[in-house]
Amino acid sequence: MKILIIEDEPRAANQLQNMLATCGFSYELVAVIDSIEDAVSWFQTNKMPDLVFMDIQLADGLSFEIFQKVEVEAPIIFTTAFDQYAIQAFKVNSVDYLLKPIQEADLEVALQKFEKSNQKSTVEPAILKQLLASIQTQTETKNTSNRSGLLVKEGNGFVQIKTSDLLYVYSEESITFGVTTSKRYIIDETIDQLFNSLHQEEFYKINRGQIVAKRAIEKIHPYFNHRVKLSVSQGRDQEFIVSRQKTSDFKSWMNR
Repeated sequence: MKILIIEDEPRAANQLQNMLATCGFSYELVAVIDSIEDAVSWFQTNKMPDLVFMDIQLADGLSFEIFQKVEVEAPIIFTTAFDQYAIQAFKVNSVDYLLKPIQEADLEVALQKFEKSNQKSTVEPAILKQLLASIQTQTETKNTSNRSGLLVKEGNGFVQIKTSDLLYVYSEESITFGVTTSKRYIIDETIDQLFNSLHQEEFYKINRGQIVAKRAIEKIHPYFNHRVKLSVSQGRDQEFIVSRQKTSDFKSWMNR
């Protein structure tokens, strides 16, 4: 059984592999891919795997875009961190999905369903189009968020700060930190949860672990491997490097 994992978070990809082993699922991992661009290239140059685990939100966009560029003739189990409302589209269309963080029991049910389907089930293009439209609608709704306040930890309690005071956010050892001109705070949300609630004309997620406010960016520097490096106000000891997959979109965002 050959499987392909399309996931842009190394920890999540490793956890999935460990859970597959725990479930007693015998498989050969053919590749772990972290972007739409690389996935399209892989499908164009390799034989179809027996099963694909595919994260919906990748570094360079929604993974549904893969199907607009290449034909995928393999069963797919989607993984998603989208909220319950957004994933109603999956239930309606009877598409297999796993909600992150993935639970072992849910994985076992998905694998059993895959095996009972004689491993032939693929997702119809029309259904993928519906899913893409639904998820994009949810994403656009979140992107227009006007969230103005943010609850952060201070001492033994919490205080509220203005999102307009945030210069950047970063994740370190699974802890999310928000930095203002005067202080660093612990935020009780993941990077993805926070980013989805911010106004995305003002904030950009430059890589898996960093969000930067447009007003905080002082200078953009060329960097190797077609990336760019940012000088950010109150940057402390952080390096701000825009991932390769996001560089073009980041430049467009800066021009808006």
